[in-house]
Order: sequence, then C-alpha cells, then structure tokens
Amino acid sequence: MRKYFGTDGVRGRVGEFPMTPSFAMKLGWAAGQVLGAEGVKEVLIGKDTRASGYMLESALEAGFSAAGVNVALVGPLPTPGVAYLTSTFRADAGVVISASHNPFYDNGIKIFAQGGNKLTDLQEQEIERWLQVALDGDMTCVESDKLGKARRIDDAAGRYTEYCKANLPGHLSLNGLKIVVDSANGAAYKVAPAVYRELGAELISIHDKPNGLNINAECGATSMQSLCAAVLEHEADLGIALDGDADRLMMVDHTGIVVDGDELLYLLAKDAKAAGYTGGVVGTQMSNLGLEQALATMDIPFKRAKVGDRYVMEQLKETGWRLGGEGSGHLLSLDHASTGDAIIASLRVLTCLLQQQKTLFEAKQGMQKLPQTLINVRYTAHQGHEPLENTAAKQAVAEVEQQLGRSGRVLLRKSGTEPLIRVMVEAVNADQAQKCAQHIADAFA
Repeated sequence: MRKYFGTDGVRGRVGEFPMTPSFAMKLGWAAGQVLGAEGVKEVLIGKDTRASGYMLESALEAGFSAAGVNVALVGPLPTPGVAYLTSTFRADAGVVISASHNPFYDNGIKIFAQGGNKLTDLQEQEIERWLQVALDGDMTCVESDKLGKARRIDDAAGRYTEYCKANLPGHLSLNGLKIVVDSANGAAYKVAPAVYRELGAELISIHDKPNGLNINAECGATSMQSLCAAVLEHEADLGIALDGDADRLMMVDHTGIVVDGDELLYLLAKDAKAAGYTGGVVGTQMSNLGLEQALATMDIPFKRAKVGDRYVMEQLKETGWRLGGEGSGHLLSLDHASTGDAIIASLRVLTCLLQQQKTLFEAKQGMQKLPQTLINVRYTAHQGHEPLENTAAKQAVAEVEQQLGRSGRVLLRKSGTEPLIRVMVEAVNADQAQKCAQHIADAFA
C-alpha cells in the first residue's frame, strides 16, 4: 500500500507536508536509490510555471545528486514534453514538478521511466521504503567524487515544438484557420502558440503570461468561459484549451460551445476506424453514455476503467488497444504519443477536420451526449461502516435503474480525498437526470 504516491505522483499544498523542500530533497534521494540501483544514471526534470517550482526543483536536484544521479534541467515544459525529451536525450527517467489543473498554491512531483511510462506500483513502494529511511534521519550522501552532476538544457522547448508540429501530416496546413489558444498561464505558454502559428494558423493567444500565481486561474481546460467568449469575439473557427501542464485538452466550436474529452475521443475513434483501426476504446466510469452508444453504432468495442488516466493506460496495455481518454480531456492516442499530450491530441483532431473538410461543430454531431447530473453527498465515517452499502440508497438506485432502463446510467463512487459519495446519473433529459440523482442522494440522509 502506497503512503505518499497517489494516482498521479505526490501532490499537496506547498509549504505543508509533503510539499516541502525537505521532503522533495528526500524524495529525490529515495528515487535515486531505487532508480540508480536499476541502472539510472541521469534524470530529466521539468516543471510548470508555479512559483514553487524553482524551490522544489532545487531540492530534487540536491536529493538526486546526493544519491549519485545526474540531473538535466529543462525548465517550464508540458508534462508530455518532459516525457518526450526524456527519451530523446537518452535520460533514464523523468520528473515533472506540477499539480496539473490545481491552483498555484498546490504542487506535485511525478516520476516516470524512459518513454513516459509511469513507474510500477512496486517501484513506487520501493521508493517509499527508502523515503521512510530518509524521513527517519538516515539519509546518506555518496562520496564527493561520485556526486551527481547537473546541467541545463536550453533548447528543450524548441525541440518539443518541432516534435509536436510533426504530428500534422506534411500535406496539411492550418492556413486559413483562425484559432484561439488558451495556455492556462501554464507550462505550454510558449510552446503551444508557437506550434499552431508555425503550422500556418491565424492565432489569438490568451492566458499566456504566467507570473507564478495565475496558473489555471479562471482559464484553461478547467475554466472555459473566457475561451468561449474569445472564440465568439474574434469569430474564430475554434478554440483550444490546455491545463497547467498541458496534458488535458478541451476545445470550443465556432458557436462558442465547449467540446469535451468524450466528444474529442469520439472524433479520434471515428477517424481511426475509417483508417483501418480494429481495436477498441477505453474510457472511464465517468465517460458519457453517449460516447459508448456512438462507438457501438460503429462497432467499436468500449471498456470503462477507474477514473484517472493511469487506469486508462493500464486497460490499454491489457487490451492492446491504442485509444482512450476521459471527459476531462486526458486523451491517449498511443500511435502518436506515449502519454496524454494535449497539443498532439489537438493536432490529431485538426487533422480529422481538415481531411473531412468539416467544422468542429459539424464533426461532433455523430455523438449525442446524455445530460449528466453529479451530486456530492457527505457522510460520517464509522469504523466498519461502508456508506455504499446503505440499504435505502441501494433501493433508490434499483428504482432509478429500472426507470432508466438502457437509456440512462447510474454511478456511485466514493471520493478518494473526502468523505463524499459521488452520485452520478445520466438520462435522456436534464430534468430526469436531476430528479433521479436527487432521489438517490436523499436516500443517504
């Protein structure tokens, strides 16, 4: 059982355990002990634009150096960019300092193997074992002649930009398209505008002036209002929104309507099927039933994983399929990137639109999302008491499922961070979804 690693590395509020410089240094040292024993000689460290990134970067650098592991620093760069450069620079592992879509006062540390693959559970458990040694005060340092060295890579952003651009087929161009891109004042604030502009788009760039405190602040993939407004104001063909570390993608069509990860995954799957793809698609428990129904009409198999791109990736590896994602915008197209990459995913969508000569509004019409209602129900934790076994709630779920039949869906799940039950209902109309969800939520009272 892992104590510090969650589904996406170690994360928390800066200045509070575990997001302190002392902990970060010890985590770097512990990772160096484990990965160094596996033959890792150099790790590549990138970060997003949070002010705390500099502090944590220095602490990690010190920890890895003390363990005898070299460090290459690339500065602010999207998470998938760090994964890509870890491979191209022949580094043995990568680290990203980011809390993704969270506010600036949070931060996180993600460690992955070469090629962008997440560490195995066993590797994370072994790192935590060494971490506990360091936390107990037994952290040691290698001899001076064996200390890890540090270097800074100055052309990292340029290299990643060229890699992204190569994902638009050479016979295509963005000439004639007016695009608004929202970089969330995050890690892609330089790379993303450069990619679309250099591919020929007429570009309007917003939220591209990070100050260390404004990352994800009422902007980006988790707050779409300003992008929707900008698309309408500039009469743009579409809008592209990234999150703080640029692994989530959301888009806006020319009418100012948000196109989420489920709809974008549908577009990618439809295009892949037309190109001869014979595999299926992995979504999550929260993927809209409309996606599953649309894929079924194309005879594309669909499976649901637990919420989190980590679990989507696990299912893709088990099935051998190449496409997966979440409604929140984590999209995996393993034929084009080894991890979720918002810029590359957007270029795959743009490729579909250009080849079909359709607008984003037109292309998404083949999938009809079902209205979805989510209600959070707080419960009091008792020893031996399982809130999901509530008899009245189970009866309410049975009643709703009978009412909905195959035209809707119910999902109950416990929050992993708070004493909450998340009640989600999808139905043919918003009013029915709301009433059914409330009926179940009331049963927990």
